[in-house]
Amino acid sequence: MPARRTAPDARSAPRELRARGQRTRGRLLDAGAAVFADRGYHAARVDDIVKLAQTSHGTFYLYFANKEELFHALAEQVAGELEALAGALPSLEPGPDGLRALTEWMDAFHRLYAGAGPIIQAWTEAEIVASDAGKLATTVWAAFTRALIDRLRETAVDGLDPAVAALALVAMIERANYYVLSGQVSVDGDATVATLARVTHAAIFGAT
Repeated sequence: MPARRTAPDARSAPRELRARGQRTRGRLLDAGAAVFADRGYHAARVDDIVKLAQTSHGTFYLYFANKEELFHALAEQVAGELEALAGALPSLEPGPDGLRALTEWMDAFHRLYAGAGPIIQAWTEAEIVASDAGKLATTVWAAFTRALIDRLRETAVDGLDPAVAALALVAMIERANYYVLSGQVSVDGDATVATLARVTHAAIFGAT
């Protein structure tokens, strides 16, 4: 009598398919980020993404309706990371220890911003403020502003309006990193971090 073949475990098959699907989706997201970085938001095409991901158009459309939907998925990832970093903003304290803590946070911001550069650049290039991705960008910077307002209030520095100061500082920090990232100015990353931290600290507590 021939050996009886064992049927595959039905419970393991969906799990395997889900894992494979997640890998495929991740490969498409990675390819999308690379294409946006190389070609820019407007010039990027689904054809470029599927070629880089080494998959088919049919596979792409199993996961995303179009490049805009893929971009939104990438933007959501970046938004989550940036909002978490905003929540990790340390208390603002005078003196060398306060400057050191702020510098460490500014370095984390710079590194995250550099890693998410293609998506952040696409936010700006696409000018999609009214879109879902544009709303995500607005939410992220609003979270940063609120976090900084809270920290500025804690300092109780006389004559400093926390809301106005926070708006000015977030604009400075974000735009400075954007100009460095996009190559509009040639500045060393460490110098960017150290200078932004010192300027921010001095703006709050006075030059030291």
